[in-house]
Amino acid sequence: MDELDANVSSKEGFGSVEKAVLLAFLSAVILTAILGNLLVMAAVCRDRQLRKIKTNYFIVSLAFVDLLVSVLVMPFGAIELVQDIWIYGEMFCLVRTSLDVLLTTASIFHLCCISLDRYYAICCQPLVYRNKMTPLRIALMLGGCWVIPMFISFLPIMQGWNNIGIIDLIEKRKFNQNSNSTYCIFMVNKPYAITCSVVAFYIPFLLMVLAYYRIYVTAKEHAHQIQMLQRAGAPSEGRPQPADQHSTHRMRTETKAAKTLCIIMGCFCLCWAPFFVTNIVDPFIDYTVPGQVWTAFLWLGYINSGLNPFLYAFLNKSFRRAFLIILCCDDERYRRPSILGQTVPCSTTTINGSTHVLSDVIFIWTGHSALKHKLEYAVSLIRTPQGFSTVYQKLGPTSFFQAYCLVLPPVIPLHSCKANSMLCVPLCISRPGCWSRCSVL
Repeated sequence: MDELDANVSSKEGFGSVEKAVLLAFLSAVILTAILGNLLVMAAVCRDRQLRKIKTNYFIVSLAFVDLLVSVLVMPFGAIELVQDIWIYGEMFCLVRTSLDVLLTTASIFHLCCISLDRYYAICCQPLVYRNKMTPLRIALMLGGCWVIPMFISFLPIMQGWNNIGIIDLIEKRKFNQNSNSTYCIFMVNKPYAITCSVVAFYIPFLLMVLAYYRIYVTAKEHAHQIQMLQRAGAPSEGRPQPADQHSTHRMRTETKAAKTLCIIMGCFCLCWAPFFVTNIVDPFIDYTVPGQVWTAFLWLGYINSGLNPFLYAFLNKSFRRAFLIILCCDDERYRRPSILGQTVPCSTTTINGSTHVLSDVIFIWTGHSALKHKLEYAVSLIRTPQGFSTVYQKLGPTSFFQAYCLVLPPVIPLHSCKANSMLCVPLCISRPGCWSRCSVL
């Protein structure tokens, strides 16, 4: 992001070998960020299923921000770092610094919005999520990610508010008499340092910690519920049930999701916390932090723009499939298989006047059944006899009823309970409320 992008402290330039190594490293960081973020944007544009997921709007916007960071900010910083001189003039220095603050802050805001979106999707009821994450609200959140950073970037920097009280020190550091070099110096006074750091990092960081903590707790609760259901259903039959494998898979999925959250927060803190801690501390210790330290922390933050595609997209199976299709030139092997199979026509059911494709419902059950809001949504789509029958046949009885009775006050259709009493009884043991539906057997 901001702060001492030019390295005043490097009184001696890099040697030829050091320059070559540094240039290779910086080029790799920039190219990785460009290609990774372009791939994310292309995947969502080409894959219709990815465009249906609300979270992906934030991921695409994040990819666009990080792409701008890697195109408009990183190259000029790399050139100045390698050549040990700023050759583009004072006005462009201000513009480039403003873009730096704007885009990196916008990137952090997008990460915060993604965490909030996931919190509402996983930890809240489906009706709450649909009410909160409307298209208008998503548009407002995305707009805020771009507009709010303007008030701590272009506005104060172009007005020189960050320079008040330290102009003499900035002028002294702009020019290095030993190397006869000019630098693009960006230093901040105490009020700006505190305001910028709190708005750009500490508030989003706090929100992300709270959101991901609640997601982690919810994931653990889901895993515990599935485990209890598995144990309750196992004694009822003398042989292992196929659903045990599904339950084990779900528990592993929840564990993996929790680990993914830890990786996301760990990378975010590792990349940005050193910079923003130093950003606040430096003005209070008379700007004595070495320029090399500033540069290292700054590029550590830039690296986050290259990591985001891997953390938020490459770890997602649907994104990986889309990437393989793009990279392998539409190879049929990587296309999404038909969930209902080619021999079974895709049925639909009408809920509240709108038609829903049952193949999507089955995908929700088989791929994300541990998430309560998606299960409830699926249940709402299959209450018609035709829809229930189709999904039931494709999932199998044990897997279907375990998920069906796990997340809702039981609404098992009576005709299905009568036909599957041996399955309904053990489920009712684990969920006393089920007896209202199963007692008629």
